Amino acid sequence: MELKHSASFNGAIIKEYRYTEEDYIVPGITWRRRRQYVEDKPFLSDFDTTLQSSVKYVAQLNVKRGVERRKPQDIKSIQEKFNPSQFNFNKMKHDEILFQMVRSPTEEGASGDSNPSHVSALPGSRHNRTLVVINVSPLEFGHVLFIPEPSLCLTQILTPDLALLGVESILLSGHPGFRVGFNSLGGFASVNHLHLHGYYLDEELLIESAPSKPLCPHINFHQLTHFPAPGFFFYTDGKDMTSVSHRICRVTDYFVTRNIAHNLFMTRGCDPAKSGCLESREGIRVVIWARQSCFGAKEESAFNVALCELAGHLPFKSEEDFNTLTEESVISIVKGHLFSDDDFNRLSLELVEHLTH
Repeated sequence: MELKHSASFNGAIIKEYRYTEEDYIVPGITWRRRRQYVEDKPFLSDFDTTLQSSVKYVAQLNVKRGVERRKPQDIKSIQEKFNPSQFNFNKMKHDEILFQMVRSPTEEGASGDSNPSHVSALPGSRHNRTLVVINVSPLEFGHVLFIPEPSLCLTQILTPDLALLGVESILLSGHPGFRVGFNSLGGFASVNHLHLHGYYLDEELLIESAPSKPLCPHINFHQLTHFPAPGFFFYTDGKDMTSVSHRICRVTDYFVTRNIAHNLFMTRGCDPAKSGCLESREGIRVVIWARQSCFGAKEESAFNVALCELAGHLPFKSEEDFNTLTEESVISIVKGHLFSDDDFNRLSLELVEHLTH
């Protein structure tokens, strides 16, 4: 890895990281200091955690995020155009930027998987750098946003390049609890400017080992079973990252064209083809949920049902809800934002048809 200071954002110099096969390491204290410098507030001072769930729900009291996060935009369509007059990441404070990730060129196999430890920009890519920015209203420690080339003003529709970066980031991190996620418009995305979320969560989630049934075994596409939030997932051991990133977007693009809101959660997890689960969780599960659209400036009382809540991580906004809601109540809230069983089963058949033709 080489560290440079030659890049700029709105005329200001920012750190530039070029990573190769080595893991990049930014000490956690860097994120903590930068957030406190930007906000002049301590990190999650009223934060608490409890684990009292048969389905491994992780419930956390996070009042600050509920109160202090940026006001959500009034979104009316999954395919809504970029509006420069609304908040976007070209308007963020420079001090919120930690560094940028830049892909290095490779001599061969830019679009293939023969050299999985080093992947260059995909063919047709419109960008090769991604800003890593602190989230000033974090879900958890180390909460960052991955923002590809903000000046392009890309809308919040997932691209293969960004999906690939999400998978790579998990593999680059030596921490098994590093998670990456995406909220579509209508799926509780707050800003219509392309970005991923990344954060650390030390607790194990059921979604990492939940059983599944294969839908398209040859491409490792599965349906979650015995999980409160039914969804689909791809599994990869890291040897087919480029192919998987394209398949992920075949699913999300299918949803976009049909105006189906969706959420995505990437985490280390167990190979669904193997019995049992190693503690190392050496592979990655990329879970995708189709869900009921939620448009307009959003506000839920207990918690918003988005990427982390669907995965089983519940940041509560109020102490009352944190202390009183039961597991049954949580499941009811979550299911209220998802498709009915009949609609879900119909969508499952459609996706199999779509991915195999």
